[in-house]
Amino acid sequence: MITYVKGKLAEKNPANVIIETNGIGYYIRISLQTFSKIPEGESVQLYTYLSVKEDSHTLFGFYEKTEREIFKELISVSGIGPSTAITMLSSLETKQIQQAIATGDVATIKSIKGIGIKTAQRVILDLKDKILKTYDINEDLLTTDNTIKNEALSALEVLGFTSKNTEKVIQKLLMEDPDLTLEKIIKQALKIL
Repeated sequence: MITYVKGKLAEKNPANVIIETNGIGYYIRISLQTFSKIPEGESVQLYTYLSVKEDSHTLFGFYEKTEREIFKELISVSGIGPSTAITMLSSLETKQIQQAIATGDVATIKSIKGIGIKTAQRVILDLKDKILKTYDINEDLLTTDNTIKNEALSALEVLGFTSKNTEKVIQKLLMEDPDLTLEKIIKQALKIL
C-alpha cells in the first residue's frame, strides 16, 4: 500500500489533486475537508489509501491521518464504498462524524447526500464501539450532551417547534460549541428557527 505521497502540487481541484513526485504525476481523489487544508505552496504531503477494484485503481488522499483512519472505518461498513466515504468526509468534518457515530446521531449521518436511514443506522451500529475505543471519546461527556440536547428538544417542542428541525439545529449548535448551557442552546436555537 502507498502510505503517503509527497511532492510538488501540480494541480488542485475540490475533488482531486495531482502531485508530481520524481517525474510521475499522481492523481489523488480528496475530500473538501482535505482540499481546504492543502496549502497553495510548492510541496505537499497527503496520506493515502489505494482502492483496488476489477476495473480501476484509485488513490484517495487525506491531509491528516485521522481523516484517513475514519475513511477506512467507513468503507468497512457494508454498503459504503470509497466514493460515499469521501462524500461523507466532504459533508462533515472528521470530528463531527466521530461524534455523530459515538452519540448514535442518525439524523446527522442521514443528512449526508446519498445516505439513507438504514445506512446511517448500520454505520452507527458497526462503528460506535470502534470509534469510542480508538479515539478515546468520553462516554460521560456524550451522555451529558444528550441530556442537554434532549432537554432543549423538549423545551422547543413545548414552544411548538417540530422535533425534526430543532434536533438538527441543536446538534449543529453543540458541534460548534460543546460547552453551551441549556439556556444558551434554547436562545440560539430560537434565533435560528
